[in-house]
Amino acid sequence: MTIGASDVLRENGVQATAQRLAVLRAVSAQPHITADGVVAIATDEIGTISRQAVYDTLGLLAEKGIIRKIQPVGSPALYEDRISDNHHHLICRNCAMVVDVDCAVGQTPCLTAADAMGFEIDEAEVAYWGLCPSCQKSSK
Repeated sequence: MTIGASDVLRENGVQATAQRLAVLRAVSAQPHITADGVVAIATDEIGTISRQAVYDTLGLLAEKGIIRKIQPVGSPALYEDRISDNHHHLICRNCAMVVDVDCAVGQTPCLTAADAMGFEIDEAEVAYWGLCPSCQKSSK
């Protein structure tokens, strides 16, 4: 993040409280973090924060478009602050590592569905599943 967390919140009409700042910094520090991960990092930073406050803040930040929530099938919700593009994710079936991957070709080719069925598409989510290099080595 090039500008400060408090500036990001204020620019989006969100009051910059210590809890909200801690949650945003946790998401920025560790892409693809779970809510439990945010609780742990935010607690280390500010001492006390309730699980409900973290969930409420994550919901608010996602609603305001400050962070992005992804929920791979069979996995807990993950949060990231990479919101400026339409990217996708590589997910390891073994260790659950998640890595960002850009669209395959062009600016936003994934937004062009073969048949949009009357929908006005503004976002696409793609998850590529497989084994990460480390898990490939350990399975041989």
